[in-house]
Amino acid sequence: MINEENKELAHRQHVKYFMRFLNILPSSLSSHDSTRVTIAYFSVAGLDVLGSITSISIELRSRIIDWLYLLQVQPRKSDGDMSTCGFQGSSTINIELDNANSHYRCGHLAMTYTALCTLLALGDDLSRVNRKAIINGVKALQTEEGNFSATLSGCESDMRFVYCAACISYILNDWSGFNVEKATDYIIKSMGYDYGIAQCPELESHGGTTYCALATLSLTNRLDQLSEYQLDSLRRWLVFRQVDGFQGRPNKPVDTCYSFWVGASLKMLDILHLTNYNSNKRYVYETQDYVVGGFSKWPDTCTDPMHTYLGLAGLSLIGESGLLEIVPTLNITRRAYDHLKSLHQKWASEL
Repeated sequence: MINEENKELAHRQHVKYFMRFLNILPSSLSSHDSTRVTIAYFSVAGLDVLGSITSISIELRSRIIDWLYLLQVQPRKSDGDMSTCGFQGSSTINIELDNANSHYRCGHLAMTYTALCTLLALGDDLSRVNRKAIINGVKALQTEEGNFSATLSGCESDMRFVYCAACISYILNDWSGFNVEKATDYIIKSMGYDYGIAQCPELESHGGTTYCALATLSLTNRLDQLSEYQLDSLRRWLVFRQVDGFQGRPNKPVDTCYSFWVGASLKMLDILHLTNYNSNKRYVYETQDYVVGGFSKWPDTCTDPMHTYLGLAGLSLIGESGLLEIVPTLNITRRAYDHLKSLHQKWASEL
């Protein structure tokens, strides 16, 4: 429900909200135990976009960084195999297995991507990241069709993981594990009759997967592989996703998270300014909990870390005051991105 208080960003409450998730997780998130890295990412990235990364003490920062590195799967000791390398999602599943089952201890593309983004936001120098091993882990997950599986132990393969693989390759500044031509072909084949982009070819177009596809094309410098007609039609499809906030598909309710997924897609195509900022902002603020912090997907429903972060990221895209700039392709702040570029320069000087 919108009221006078909810017209303004509850900055202090949101900082406290994210800090709670970094200290203890509520029982309502127990089903997400195996993907705790993503919760850490939304919380740390949320504090970053709020300009409050210093709310994390040096001691807590070190604990989070050390915990993330404990989740890094290293090459197999017996033969040096790197196909399972990456980051796992939780210490719950970070266990030693016998040789017959060792392939189940493997990295996950989404967890690897969010772990790296979290490390960057915390100012880590990535010196403990086994870059070669992770790139080999990425390479092992690309399919013949050009998309990526999430994990080597068996999982769905779709546009979400193409995006994660592209981000990992960009962050580590190594594209040797990512076949750009195959991935580009997969993305183009996943464009629907309405020119939105789906999870896989011949499925329904979706705002989230359209973002994943566009960000991948942008990171790989392949946006020019879409014709001008395709780009114009895609721009039209995206602009039409605004109702007051944004929806992910036609005839679906609006949802806070699409203020980022669709908003960032429009930003990458240089037409976010054609949307109604005030209408979008008003909807996002309707989902804000002004008392304890957080945003929800719909008004008067429970808040969660994902929608809170993506709501803030969407507001950042339209220039809301009190928020740091978001780099739409990687979904990190400009501050974290500048830190990444300094690491790229350092790595280049060491060659």
